[in-house]
Amino acid sequence: MAPLAYHLTWTTYGTWLPGDERGWVASGKDGIQLPDRQRELEARRSLAESPVVLTDGQRQVVEQTVRDHCQIRGWTLHALNVRSNHIHVVVTADRRPEEVLNQFKAWCSRKVSDDAGLTAAVAKKAGRRRWWTEHGSTKWIFDEKYLEEAVQYVVERQ
Repeated sequence: MAPLAYHLTWTTYGTWLPGDERGWVASGKDGIQLPDRQRELEARRSLAESPVVLTDGQRQVVEQTVRDHCQIRGWTLHALNVRSNHIHVVVTADRRPEEVLNQFKAWCSRKVSDDAGLTAAVAKKAGRRRWWTEHGSTKWIFDEKYLEEAVQYVVERQ
């Protein structure tokens, strides 16, 4: 059975590290992991760049980029909320959620870099290289009730 939609979430670089006091997700482990101050300090020391907190202008660029990309691809955007340190999207698309997530992140990186004046062929040569953490959350939505709840969460509980 094909999903009705996906709930995609990704964070900005360096703002939600392994060991975080809010809990965190570990690859290959189920559920939210408990805070671990030492692990968080080690992760912070290993950052290649400073953490990213999106400005209001950058948030607007990300929002418009996601909307434009959905329109170009013919995807149905059910809900979108761009926060200073993470993004939630509920979308129906004609491909796997990992590809959708990667496309959003790639296009948002390009547009935010352009907006910041990072015009070199590769943004790392002109400044910032990382806007987002690796990966993200890709939840499959198979029923109308879950879709309604996901939209409500993204729109009203952020």
